[in-house]
Amino acid sequence: MKLRNLIDGLSYLELLNCDDLSLEIDGIAYNSKRVERNSVFICLPGEHVDGHEYAEEAVNNGAVACIVERFLNLDVPQIRVSSTEEIIAQVSSEYYGAPSTKINVIGVTGTNGKTTVTHLIQKLYEAFDKKCVMIGTLGYKFKSSENYHDSNHTTPQAPELQRLLYYVNERCFENVVMEVSSHSLVQHRVDYVDFNGAVLTNLTQDHLDFHITMENYFNAKARLFEDLVAGDFAVINADDEYAGRFLERISSTVSKYTYGIKNSADVIAKDVSFTDRGAKFTCVVDGKSYKVKLKMNGMFSVYNVLAALTTAKALGFDIKKSIETFETIDGVAGRFEIIVNKPTVIVDYAHTPDGLENVLKAAREITPKDGELICIFGCGGDRDTTKRPKMGAIAEKLADKVIVTSDNPRSENPQQIITDILAGFKSTTDVIVEPDREMAIKEAYKIANANDVILVAGKGHEDYQIIGDKTIHFDDREKVREIFIGG
Repeated sequence: MKLRNLIDGLSYLELLNCDDLSLEIDGIAYNSKRVERNSVFICLPGEHVDGHEYAEEAVNNGAVACIVERFLNLDVPQIRVSSTEEIIAQVSSEYYGAPSTKINVIGVTGTNGKTTVTHLIQKLYEAFDKKCVMIGTLGYKFKSSENYHDSNHTTPQAPELQRLLYYVNERCFENVVMEVSSHSLVQHRVDYVDFNGAVLTNLTQDHLDFHITMENYFNAKARLFEDLVAGDFAVINADDEYAGRFLERISSTVSKYTYGIKNSADVIAKDVSFTDRGAKFTCVVDGKSYKVKLKMNGMFSVYNVLAALTTAKALGFDIKKSIETFETIDGVAGRFEIIVNKPTVIVDYAHTPDGLENVLKAAREITPKDGELICIFGCGGDRDTTKRPKMGAIAEKLADKVIVTSDNPRSENPQQIITDILAGFKSTTDVIVEPDREMAIKEAYKIANANDVILVAGKGHEDYQIIGDKTIHFDDREKVREIFIGG
């Protein structure tokens, strides 16, 4: 692609060294170390580093032009814009030929449940013999049966995302379902992605270290729905506190569908019950009742299935066949994943107050009357500190025994994080504090009886732990197997 074609339509302020716009461009980069020959380097000002400071390195590595917010002492063509963060998605989409306009893209957003819902929707498409790519926290995959390809973020940065969508189109896949994080919406990573549908799981406290207030958090999520146009659809959790406000943000030309358990909705679950084998409920769609028996457990799983089932309705898929598809699914790695039995040990990704509350309630449902519920959890460092005492209070209220440990402390002192958590307890007399996560799991092994249920919360599918500036291998599932069954 010629440089002139790439910047055509771009709202730039000034040009420098741009006498010849016929330069051939063979790539887009924002990391100077990953620049390929004949690339355009986009200088992104980040939280910790400024891409402008690495432009010279990028040029030395093969960049032939730069998009900047301030002109630099370089001889290559420079296009100055008001915000490189805001235009990187536009440039990426232009370079890859606006790939999202050629495929059907469904975005799933919310505090909890995004990963599971995207997996369910991918399975849904496959059940109706339609190809669908899933993009999310665990990476991306072209088939539900294959291994993940790493994407590094819940939602990849714009150049990687547009390249992936281009690749999806080249492989003749017609559908994509992707997790859309609030960060990606604020940071413009999903700008110029033509979403055909959007799904809201819920909105509860998380990422306030980034968004500062819940209002900012809501406004970030709402962007996904505000951008929908005539012919698109929106699926909203009617039981969520913010449901009405989301619905208000959606254009009247967009088809709206709701689901819920407590409130009136298009898709409703009634008579919900749980056993150690999964959840059961009656689903009512368009006045018709269907018996549902899931292998997945917990009220949050019911909501996740309702979200996916409502998406099926929006897509025009047969409801009975959709339910039958969901009934065969075991679950998602690290989401209420039962690792061992006698005692029952569950690993879950819950790392927010709402997430921890939901999973503890689900664990209580399968705890025998003569057994106790033991909760092991910590909180991440360099993240929202206000949720720490809230999670402590939830654990104290819903579990019989609590072991407070470390999650990913990052640059924070693990003991300070634990102190913040303990501030939420009415009494810490019976709380076990063990900063070493492996030792905390061993402590649970010592105190547990055969009929107890142990929840190891916070990390789920993650196979690492970030301590200081080091990332070490640590997988809760591996440690549980090693400690409880010796392998």
